[in-house]
Amino acid sequence: MHRRFIAPGAFAAASVLLAIPASAASVSPGAPGIGDPYYPAYGNGGYDVSHYDLRLKYQPATDRLEGTATLLAKTTQDLSRFNLDFLLDVSEVRVNGTKAAFATSGEHELEITPKTPLAKGTAITVVVRYSGVPSSKQAYGFTSWHRTPDGGVGANEPEAAWWWFPSNDHPLDKATYDVSVQVPDGTQAISNGTLQSTTSRAGWTRFNWRSDKPQATYLATLAVGRFDITTGTTDSGIPVVNAYSKDLGDNAGAARASIERTGEIADWLTEYFGPYPYNALGGYVPNVTTGYALETQTRPFYSPRQFAAGSNTSVVVHELAHQWYGDLVSVAGWKDIWINEGFARYAQWLWSEHEGEGTAQEIADYVYASRPADDPFWTVKPGDPGPENQFHLAVYDRGALTLQALRNEIGDEAFFAILKGWPQKYAHGNATVADFRTYAEEVSGKSLGALFDTWLFQASKPAAPAAREVSISARALGTPGAPAQPKSWKKIAATNGVHEQEHGHEQAHGHEQAHEETRAHTD
Repeated sequence: MHRRFIAPGAFAAASVLLAIPASAASVSPGAPGIGDPYYPAYGNGGYDVSHYDLRLKYQPATDRLEGTATLLAKTTQDLSRFNLDFLLDVSEVRVNGTKAAFATSGEHELEITPKTPLAKGTAITVVVRYSGVPSSKQAYGFTSWHRTPDGGVGANEPEAAWWWFPSNDHPLDKATYDVSVQVPDGTQAISNGTLQSTTSRAGWTRFNWRSDKPQATYLATLAVGRFDITTGTTDSGIPVVNAYSKDLGDNAGAARASIERTGEIADWLTEYFGPYPYNALGGYVPNVTTGYALETQTRPFYSPRQFAAGSNTSVVVHELAHQWYGDLVSVAGWKDIWINEGFARYAQWLWSEHEGEGTAQEIADYVYASRPADDPFWTVKPGDPGPENQFHLAVYDRGALTLQALRNEIGDEAFFAILKGWPQKYAHGNATVADFRTYAEEVSGKSLGALFDTWLFQASKPAAPAAREVSISARALGTPGAPAQPKSWKKIAATNGVHEQEHGHEQAHGHEQAHEETRAHTD
């Protein structure tokens, strides 16, 4: 009786389920984060963006930004709703032309519910109308929008987009960009890529910029202010646009003397990393109070403080090296930061060699010797430093030391083949530290697990035998035959704060460490 009683109910339930389309049965919200353990709320699940079209109007006097963002994307699951990372005030959202419901949640999430669920594999167009004062917005207790005397700047890592455009804010979702910005006459708007056109009407000028190669969200930048702009072309034919705030004061000359060498340095880097990957080049120095520089794609951001002690081509080398290591090939997760910073730092070592101010080997010997085994520096693992140490000096210096150890282990021919081949293998994509090890083993024909583990993943100084094994001098400073400080060291050390926080909430502790490390290195 019991069984016979339940059977009709089961059939009825089955028939009801059959009446529902299969896609509707599996519809669910996209994840509020893309899955990065360092920053669980960053990025979003359920879709992939291919293009951002940003049409903006900015008033420097009040820091008010108005915008319409159009995102072209494709769903990666059956979606009932999805998130964008964003902080400004939203007035309307449309999905495929139809008004969608929206709400905010968490520190920086915009939740969008389309009128009807979206099937997996659907091309979607999302339009967000918004406005606000970026400098008034904070998330996790910080802001990535820099107010300047004549405008504002969006530039930071690992997050900057939330303050000026809605996005899927993680390097795993790269896209192309059109950025069109209307500003009062006499003010300029600087962004990534090539300037397509400028038009003026009724006291306003519109600047239209285009980035036609995939670009991570943190590498997109916007700067509005009064700039002196220089243009040129590299020997290889790439157009160069540099911009300098008109009120850089005493740092103006040193900034120009450094950044005007961008074309020369980029051409030099092609010898090591292969062809320059983009159709635009340059740099900009707004009048910000912050201290770091950032590899914003095609047009790095530099703070005036980078040039307070005079010209510094080393920081330009660092940011331009990132155009290959960080921009062309981006991290798969933020724990892979060594692939960005270790290589950009090593490029500075190669530049030192080029300038006759100390070879990469001499700098490696000095880095190893200058830190005793009990220095906390060695407790940071560059291969997975943790969010609190993402921009710790060890990721840079110990990270570059790892590359010298690799070079000595496999020889120059294989090493430089790897440096040039890696950006081609993962061009416009993402990769992990494990991917790099695999690639280095393929090219060199050597098993490198022990080497990478010793230099990247141990929370201790590699012992003297390990150093000697890869031809790193194990003589301590102050002993006979110890390494001397290379001539380039102070210039390289001056860039130690190149990404110091300021970068994000989890780096508050790292920010202080960066200051301590910089002081230790420059005294």
